[in-house]
Amino acid sequence: MPIVPSDASGKVSLPESFLHRRRFPPEVEFWLNEREGDLILHPRLPNARKLYIEATTGCNLQCRTCIRNVWSDPVAAMSPGTFERILEDLAGLPELNRVIFTSFGEPLSHPHILDMIEAVRKRGLAVTLGSNGLLLTPKISEELVRLGVDRLVVSVDGVNPETYADVRGAALIEVLHNLKSLNEAKGKIGSLTPSLGIEFVALKSNLSELSQLATLASNLGAARVLISNVLPYTEEMYAESLYGHEPRDPFKTGGFPVRLDAWVTWGTMEFPRMHWGAERRCRFVNDRSIVIGWDGGVSPCYALSHNYSYFAIDGRKKRVIRYILGRVQEQSLADIWMSEDYTLFRSEVRIFHFPSCPDCDLRATCDLREQNEGCWGWNPSCADCLWAQDIIRCP
Repeated sequence: MPIVPSDASGKVSLPESFLHRRRFPPEVEFWLNEREGDLILHPRLPNARKLYIEATTGCNLQCRTCIRNVWSDPVAAMSPGTFERILEDLAGLPELNRVIFTSFGEPLSHPHILDMIEAVRKRGLAVTLGSNGLLLTPKISEELVRLGVDRLVVSVDGVNPETYADVRGAALIEVLHNLKSLNEAKGKIGSLTPSLGIEFVALKSNLSELSQLATLASNLGAARVLISNVLPYTEEMYAESLYGHEPRDPFKTGGFPVRLDAWVTWGTMEFPRMHWGAERRCRFVNDRSIVIGWDGGVSPCYALSHNYSYFAIDGRKKRVIRYILGRVQEQSLADIWMSEDYTLFRSEVRIFHFPSCPDCDLRATCDLREQNEGCWGWNPSCADCLWAQDIIRCP
């Protein structure tokens, strides 16, 4: 039978027999879309699984590698009212299982971050916290353990104090002392959480310290080390970048032993890709993630969550415009997630229906590459996204 929109919005409803065969709930609706002459049905399902919350764009550091050096966005914290709207909407996403408090700001600098974490934990959701570790006081560590935060990811971009200070302008010994206090807080009640992850942004100037990173992670009891290339926002950082310049695989894969009380497990080291390749996939879309900015604006990923510029893989400067699909003050999270634009965008990203700009014969003269647009397909375009190449990694 022909399928026609059930109303002017473009949503369609299908026969119950069709839904039953494909195990869709009987009340589900679909967006009807056309791609290269084919009609495609996209189910409207509230099936988001991860929620990234940007508690603040402020930070207690000014790292050389940070996007905050070049963006035009304000320094501000999420208001209690905005966070309450998010809390009210969590029930509308029944498959949601994790909330990640992290961003380009420092979550622990938000005055109510512990209250925010507690409110999420009371709803039975797992919590990941990303931090630079300098505000991780013994008291906060005790609270994180008490609240049941199960993952803590701390950025450490140098194993030697001099290297760390050069990148972050702070003292590594303070971070190590704070992580020791975290382990003591866990030990007091026999807790294995929060499990510790280390994030390391690899540069030409700190690459030689990777061999020491596994030892440091093992000593700290970290379960995971995530290594990322730098997303270069300045010419100085582009000169420090490794991908496309160094031998094809400058990293040695492997893991490290982690002692947990009376037994030992094996930690993992995850490495980035070093060159542009044919395989492109978005972890944010594949993990069904939502990114909520400090002001309540909803974006599909980190890469499109702020206004900034950076240098693409071939050295061309690129301007990114923030992509907002809705605001929590105006719509529920479920309605934003199931909206036509957000649904169709995820579909385009899943099959990566975008051009591959670095492979294009016209790349040297294409002005579209100077912004996040493509010559065909959905805009904003993911045509030369370094996250989709796993060249840039996020927790």
